[in-house]
Amino acid sequence: MMTYVVLAQFTDQGIRTVKNSPQRATQVAEMAKGFGCEMKQIYWTLGEYDIVTVIEAADEEGFTAFGLALGSAGNVRTQTLRAFSKDQISSIIGRLP
Repeated sequence: MMTYVVLAQFTDQGIRTVKNSPQRATQVAEMAKGFGCEMKQIYWTLGEYDIVTVIEAADEEGFTAFGLALGSAGNVRTQTLRAFSKDQISSIIGRLP
């Protein structure tokens, strides 16, 4: 499984309906499953980003399709970070000359 950290900012539409945000999060978690993804964590945050999620995906294509579906709903704009576990990064570093 691949892990992604998704940083999200509410759009104008998303902030107008912010009261529905917890319900939308449940719906998004269900939608993610249809793309072979699982929302492991979600946090509402203060600062530059309004929401931070941790998502695991079976493959990059499924995650990308999920991201496009999420964005097309119009409530958030996202920035995605590919995350690596300690074991994964150790293996990657082990390949260095």
